[in-house]
Amino acid sequence: MRAKKLLLIPALLASACSVAPPIKAPSIPDAASYAAKGELVPLNRKIALGKQIMSDWWTVFASQPLNDLIRMGVRNNYDLAAARETLAQAEEAANAAGGALLPQASIGALAGRQKYGAALFGPANFSIPPFSYYEAGPSVSWTPDLLGGGHRAVERQRALAEYQSHQLDAAYLALTGNIVAATLDMASAAEEIAMVKRILAEDSSTLELVKAAYEIGTGSKTDVLSEQTRLISDRAMLPPLEERLAVSRHALSILVGEAPANWVPPDLGLKDFALPKTLPLSLPSELVKRRPDILAARANLDAAGAAVGMAEANLYPGITLTANMMQEALTPAGIFRSVSNAWSLAAGISAPIFDGGTLAAEKREAVHAYRAALAQYRQTILASFGEVADTLTSLARDEESVAMMQHAADAAQSSLGLILESYRAGASGLLQVQDAQRVWASAQLDLVRARHQRYRDCVRLFVALGGSPLPGKT
Repeated sequence: MRAKKLLLIPALLASACSVAPPIKAPSIPDAASYAAKGELVPLNRKIALGKQIMSDWWTVFASQPLNDLIRMGVRNNYDLAAARETLAQAEEAANAAGGALLPQASIGALAGRQKYGAALFGPANFSIPPFSYYEAGPSVSWTPDLLGGGHRAVERQRALAEYQSHQLDAAYLALTGNIVAATLDMASAAEEIAMVKRILAEDSSTLELVKAAYEIGTGSKTDVLSEQTRLISDRAMLPPLEERLAVSRHALSILVGEAPANWVPPDLGLKDFALPKTLPLSLPSELVKRRPDILAARANLDAAGAAVGMAEANLYPGITLTANMMQEALTPAGIFRSVSNAWSLAAGISAPIFDGGTLAAEKREAVHAYRAALAQYRQTILASFGEVADTLTSLARDEESVAMMQHAADAAQSSLGLILESYRAGASGLLQVQDAQRVWASAQLDLVRARHQRYRDCVRLFVALGGSPLPGKT
């Protein structure tokens, strides 16, 4: 009965003496929109305000090869595999912390040789010869979490596991975004190369035209040399573009978990992708609940709050209860007799008296760490709002840029056709032809680059809005 009463004491104390309550949820920056009123330029395509992003957001580009690349990357990427294992490690650490709150039982055995000194028995000059002894049996120990420090430790480990879960989502979002971006870079470089080759074909055609004019006497040798120089100059545009294409292919290979020498990506151009007609746009209040970096910062804040509770609990006494049931005998066979039964119950208490201010300083350190985590959490939210606002502005400008580049390309195409007809008729000089070719080539390349940038900014928007969590990660 005394033992039972002793075991009830920690439970009573725990219900009345917790000094480490959970910290209240922090306030977050309140914003109704991502930018000031009238600052954002309206987009030509529709914005679905408040609509959530679909799970496989990259499918809006309507490219099956891209979908296949994403699946390959999710399956093979080593950064994502490392993030999975780190999450599993954090979850096991949380399980271990939770198990430490429960009574710990073990079983053991001991064999020894003992000799008592004669002085132990006083003036009786009595001595016991050396003897062997044997012990076996279970033991139980428990440190009751009287002040909540143990539970705060568990909360901290769980918050760290949640942090790693959101880090995994962030790795997944970065991987999918980078695969789409690298694929678009590759497609844009391939399309620019195709455009330069078309320009070179036009240059060659013009060169033949100039040579023909020179042979019949309506042109000059200077015209021929000038057009040859232009052809060579335009050929110089190819090496940088071919390098861009190779670099983007190598990057894509690494993202999908393959060595560049062992894998060849599909040949794609920007024509193989479609722009979504409607773009989803989460409300700022929803963005806070879905972006992995914001959720990770919140989990880190929760871990810091739990650490404050742990430091607070360390300032107060702790109790440890132990019990064992042993079989003790002088021979191995004697262990199994009922007369060999032995048991013990014990309760120990430890309390800090003087530690040089260490524990108090550790608590202040934890409080400062919490305040720093809170500031980082709020800064992450503000930065995310700014990122979305920047992307929306970029998309609006992209729409204008593509429209202007398309108009310029159409005008340059018409102008070049008219001047070439005029040159064949002898009404225009080579200088006019070259100027028209230069304007046409520049307009065509600018159009490809503007379209590429618009695709890239669409990807940026999906990533800025938080994408979607990795399916089946738990």
